[in-house]
Amino acid sequence: QVQLVESGGGSVQAGGSLRLSCSASGYMYSSYCMGWFRQAPGKEREGVGEFYTGGGNTYYPDSVKGRFTMSQDRDKNTLYLQMNSLKPEDTAMYYCAAHWGLCRYGGSRAGDFDYWGQGTQVTVSA
Repeated sequence: QVQLVESGGGSVQAGGSLRLSCSASGYMYSSYCMGWFRQAPGKEREGVGEFYTGGGNTYYPDSVKGRFTMSQDRDKNTLYLQMNSLKPEDTAMYYCAAHWGLCRYGGSRAGDFDYWGQGTQVTVSA
């Protein structure tokens, strides 16, 4: 059974940093598209990054480009999301997701992903 577990959320002031982790288990970690999504109250779920575990290719939307960076530790089957220069508008529940195969690199939607974590809350105060 595929399991994704996020951790690392918390509360920070604007300009601060957080690193989220997504620990994967129950499947072969390689050759999967991993995505990070966020959802604020009353808003649609928004993708903030895509990462192909087979090659390390990434995609970031303009809203986070230059501030967020994904990386992986293959030995730990863990994907990270380093978030710097955080803004109050980054406040949301952050989710890790996965599906087998290549990412669409900007074309991915939440419905493309088969597996989801439970989410971790990020709160950025002004």
